[in-house]
Amino acid sequence: MNLEELRKYYGKTIKADDFASFWEEALQELASVPPQPILVPADFTCRETECFDLYFQGVRGARIHAKYLRPITPGPKPCILMFHGYSMDSDGWFEKLPYVLNNMCVAALDCRGQGGGSEDNSEYEGYTVRGHVTRGLQGKPQNMLYRHMFLDAVELAQIVSTFPEVDAERMGTWGGSQGGALSLACSALYGKIKRTVIGYPFLSDFYRVEELGLFENDKTPYSEIGEYFRHFDPQHNSEKEIYRKLSYIDIQNLAPLIKNVTFMTITMRDTICPPSTQFAVFNKLGGKKRLILYKDYGHEFLPYWQDACFTFLKAL
Repeated sequence: MNLEELRKYYGKTIKADDFASFWEEALQELASVPPQPILVPADFTCRETECFDLYFQGVRGARIHAKYLRPITPGPKPCILMFHGYSMDSDGWFEKLPYVLNNMCVAALDCRGQGGGSEDNSEYEGYTVRGHVTRGLQGKPQNMLYRHMFLDAVELAQIVSTFPEVDAERMGTWGGSQGGALSLACSALYGKIKRTVIGYPFLSDFYRVEELGLFENDKTPYSEIGEYFRHFDPQHNSEKEIYRKLSYIDIQNLAPLIKNVTFMTITMRDTICPPSTQFAVFNKLGGKKRLILYKDYGHEFLPYWQDACFTFLKAL
């Protein structure tokens, strides 16, 4: 597709008829879970800043971890929720300090079962590298791993909004790739986020992803779906049902729920999360939105992107 066509593209994946009730029930389940947040002082220290390991109870018995930083200055202040890329973690403390030094709190989630300190469930400890997209596809969609990850993101927002140093009316989300998907999902499902940053997002428009051959490209996590069919359904007898389940975690279906201000970055040479799947998200976003195109970049480090994100979020 050329750029003109991309600006008019709204995706191919069909949304399940009960999409709205699916997420209403999911949020009801989350509401029944006592979060039991615990703040543990971190080993990392910095002047004018308090750093903590935040632990809380997620859905289905998982113990979730996030890094939490706050300025020592008095009074309520904005809070940024950060989400990381696929199979990674919340990374170090240092990169979060510019926000804290501008009198903002920061909470950075570790996705359950990936590279950080969050557990996959109450019986599992340690890291996993692949299989997150397809985990739960053989059962009820209510058991899909990404459903739980989206709820973890919402729960993190709910928890920090109750902290006395956080102004619950000035919260923003930030992330790229998988983190971009989680940033969008948190903003869409929580509903009280004021500013959303989405960088070349993952988990969008699965039909289009298959059409472009990414189910066979082992350099992208989408290949897990191709492997799923190869191993468990080589004749694709369950294809319609699988796509129905995936539609619940397809972020282009959540995009219309966002009514705040969104800053999105699309990478035009992206072979991991193709530009068309990114535009399917941007074109469906509700509320005010701003787009930056990196025409010569793929799924990679983007020069000056962090600066642009910081400038956008410090306006909270």
